[in-house]
Amino acid sequence: MAKFSKDDNSLVVIIGSGAGGGTLGYELAKKGIKSVILEAGGRHEIRDFSNDEWGMFGKISWLDKRTTSGDWRVAKDFGGLPAWIVKAVGGSTIHWAGASLRFQEHEWKARTTYGNVKGASLLDWPIDAKEMAPYYAKAEYEMGTTGTNNIPRLPGNNNFKVLEAGAKKLGYKKVHTGNMSINSQPRDGRIGCQQIGFCFQGCKSGAKWSTLYVAIPKGEKTGNLEVRPNSHVIRIEHDKSGKVTGVVYKDKDGKTQIQKARIVAVAGNSIESPRLLLNSESNMFKNGLANSSGEVGKNYMRHMTASVYAIFERPVYMYRGTTMAGIVQDESIHNPKRGFVGGYELETLSLGLPFMAAFLDPGQWGREFTASMDKYDHMAGMWIVGEDMPQSTNRVTLSDQKDQYGMRAPNVHFSDHPNDIAMRQHAFGRGKAIYNAVKATKTIETPPYPSTHNLGTNRMSAKAKDGVVNKHGQSWDIKNLFISDGSQFTTGAAENPTLTIVALAIRQADYIAKQMSSKAI
Repeated sequence: MAKFSKDDNSLVVIIGSGAGGGTLGYELAKKGIKSVILEAGGRHEIRDFSNDEWGMFGKISWLDKRTTSGDWRVAKDFGGLPAWIVKAVGGSTIHWAGASLRFQEHEWKARTTYGNVKGASLLDWPIDAKEMAPYYAKAEYEMGTTGTNNIPRLPGNNNFKVLEAGAKKLGYKKVHTGNMSINSQPRDGRIGCQQIGFCFQGCKSGAKWSTLYVAIPKGEKTGNLEVRPNSHVIRIEHDKSGKVTGVVYKDKDGKTQIQKARIVAVAGNSIESPRLLLNSESNMFKNGLANSSGEVGKNYMRHMTASVYAIFERPVYMYRGTTMAGIVQDESIHNPKRGFVGGYELETLSLGLPFMAAFLDPGQWGREFTASMDKYDHMAGMWIVGEDMPQSTNRVTLSDQKDQYGMRAPNVHFSDHPNDIAMRQHAFGRGKAIYNAVKATKTIETPPYPSTHNLGTNRMSAKAKDGVVNKHGQSWDIKNLFISDGSQFTTGAAENPTLTIVALAIRQADYIAKQMSSKAI
């Protein structure tokens, strides 16, 4: 296994090991480019996972100090946890549900499609569906996405069967068990899904794709990739010309280390990536790195989310089988006659009993709440995920509080756009109608809780004044600084973002390799 010198300034240094960073490291390693991934968290292998939600939550989640503001309910109920993401090798590809959906063609051009939405900072992406198609295809093949490459879809569990029956009674047509990066049969040296359930704390069978045990080990086998866990980056350094030269990080013992670099790629997610750029301010970059536009941290998106749960006379056992293998896509279209722009997906969801008690309706107590919890095994559930509007006022900034390393902690400010609210209300109605169509005895609207779809804050743009990076995720200000995670998203679309993050990382690796070969960087 490779081990590179901290003084080696020929390396690509990647900060973060999730869908973006882990994929980028693997793709560069295949091309013979030496890279080191610095991961703030530890390395937990499949054998370390257990179906203990609270235990695994404490073991793998990013629980460093954060503050929250805005009128979103997360600020009130989960002020220290604005996002439920992972701090470990593999990042949130350990925690994710596996849904892998391509953006629709119109979603790449949201400003053109939706027009001037008051209060929104919409932009068109500087890339489109045609340009991304070959990279989506590569990502789907690498991830083993069901419904692509002749890979059969997963079987439907009871939770899906309830969703499917209700959706078809309402006339919905696009109803299936999803495009999931979870093996439906043995593939790539990993077994098929064992339908264990409780998928949010690490896949015990390894059937679900994760950079932890798929992309990263393959990259390490080439001898061109080193992964350093427990390496929390606190600053990116640059020379007098403004070119980045390396990063400062704290190792597992809390000691300060410096890793030199030819290129730095930031893939720490949409909260930590802008936070790092802002904390890396200097006399040359007084407002933070890559921030001449003033856009670093702005346009934070997290998708329009909510959940609907229903109780039935007979048991459903929604927790048996894959957590999110079921989807209704008919509402993902753009149809402003519904009272909003953009669309949303309805996806099966089940939470374990502890998380259900925490998230079902925070603050609720007494007989009505306990009556619902008593019927946990009679419940079916769905998650609503839709395109939220980027707003410059929704942003990540630096708070006055500091974390354990002395870095200023991030403050995450978010308030719903009126379009988000209108979409959520429409989705609540359709979700409840699906369950009522199959004779639910009770339906429960669950407002948003901390989610992992954190997007924007270092957005891609066609012009330097409008964003942070160009169409390749390359900083407009600093040629050898890249953004490689969901923070580069210009808009969020309605689809779960991981497939797009992976596809962009594959594309970015091609670009970096060409730039290095031509000595442009």
